[in-house]
Amino acid sequence: MRRIAFAAALWVFATATLAQPLGTEGAKRLLTRTGFAPNADEIARYAPLDRRAAVERLLAEARTAAVTPPPGWIDEPIVPPRALRAMNEEERKAERQRAIRQGLELRGWWLREMVATPSPLAERMTLFWHNHFVSAQPKVRWAQLMYRQNRLLREHALGNFGVLLHAVAKDPAMLVYLDAATSRRGSPNENFAREVMELFTLGEGHYTERDVKEAARAFTGWSLDPDRGTFVFRPRLHDGGEKTVLGRTGRFDGDAVLDILLEQPATARFVVGKLWREFVSPQPDAARAEAIAQRFRASGYDIRVALRELLLQPEVVAPVSDDALVKSPVELVVGFVRQSGAELAQPVGGAITVAAMGQNLFAPPNVRGWPGGEAWINTQTLLARKQFLDRALSRAAALQAAMETTTMSEAAGEAGQAIELRRRAELAQALAVRLDPSAWLEAIAGLAPERPIDPATAGKLADALLVVPPVAPPQPSTLALDALRAVVLDPAYQLK
Repeated sequence: MRRIAFAAALWVFATATLAQPLGTEGAKRLLTRTGFAPNADEIARYAPLDRRAAVERLLAEARTAAVTPPPGWIDEPIVPPRALRAMNEEERKAERQRAIRQGLELRGWWLREMVATPSPLAERMTLFWHNHFVSAQPKVRWAQLMYRQNRLLREHALGNFGVLLHAVAKDPAMLVYLDAATSRRGSPNENFAREVMELFTLGEGHYTERDVKEAARAFTGWSLDPDRGTFVFRPRLHDGGEKTVLGRTGRFDGDAVLDILLEQPATARFVVGKLWREFVSPQPDAARAEAIAQRFRASGYDIRVALRELLLQPEVVAPVSDDALVKSPVELVVGFVRQSGAELAQPVGGAITVAAMGQNLFAPPNVRGWPGGEAWINTQTLLARKQFLDRALSRAAALQAAMETTTMSEAAGEAGQAIELRRRAELAQALAVRLDPSAWLEAIAGLAPERPIDPATAGKLADALLVVPPVAPPQPSTLALDALRAVVLDPAYQLK
């Protein structure tokens, strides 16, 4: 009964405010949900707009290409497996180290792009698809392929889901990750066929084991050029026989199977459900989600059609905490940097920081990706989150960490290499973000760090940085820097 009453009140709020200016609070909530924690300038651009105009601006300004120059090695030829097998142990070790180094550089590059982008929504959608069409570098190995997939996801992030599905199915990183490159007539590999149904389109319970086996035959012959790392179709390895998939029979190839999956109403429902949990609330409203799914499918899977409807749902901007979402590690770190005006001084260190919180970019834990939601928070990851925020707010602490690491580095011999590597990682995290708290305080409330705050200032700090009320508001007479730290370390800062 309480939930029904709450939903009714929410709908009244939505109807009453749809044509009104968002205002500072509404703009802050919308931009936090659709991107990363916004700064004052971003909020000021959206505050005068009504919700429809604000959503249209977000969609219109979404980019299809990154603004940050990629690493210099992205166009280098990949080292094919046969060449790797021909190497001696020392050469293979050097190649493995190079792959690790490139993987770290790639993670740092994407994090830097999220901080720099003029279109946070485009990066959030790229991250969403990265966790939907999962591939991971530890298995794919070649960082060049992971970069190409990232570029592909961004290009189609707000385009057409059907086009994206077909493109991802032939993406070299995906072919390697789900073993599709080795699938052949007479010995089909079922991994991709299963995951494309369960995780990419239909969801569990909407297909049978026979559907998987028959679809796997259709994808045979989809392979990889080992020298160029590009998709290639090998007709002699393709099973051209008759297949039956989801009640349809024919001499289907992989593209035909994907089209059959797109014809199913369950596909639109599945994708809309995931988008709802990403941008609207932890639990989709069944009736509203179904209506959006129908419009999404009727549009031929135009992602903007679904996203527009989702972002106009009242939960996105409502001033209540019942439907708050948990920030992912990437959203926490990137949002903090953008909101505070800090510098991402060590992008690789930032990527290591994010990984310590449970979100290792380009390496989701398994084919299902990161579960998200409340799963982001546990004893270990919450500690890592608070350590990052506390270090970023205390340059002195970061410098002390650097001094301690330097001392250990000088004292460590070969036996201490593992400790040294761990301490270097800790140092990279400590120095990842360079922030001037005084400038941030001045921008938010016109305060010096050592000045005591009054009740109005305490509220101003919370209003500027949080989308839900703080659990423990800073007390009047607290020094401004300590009050800032209290707000940022409050559990409410973990929410969006």
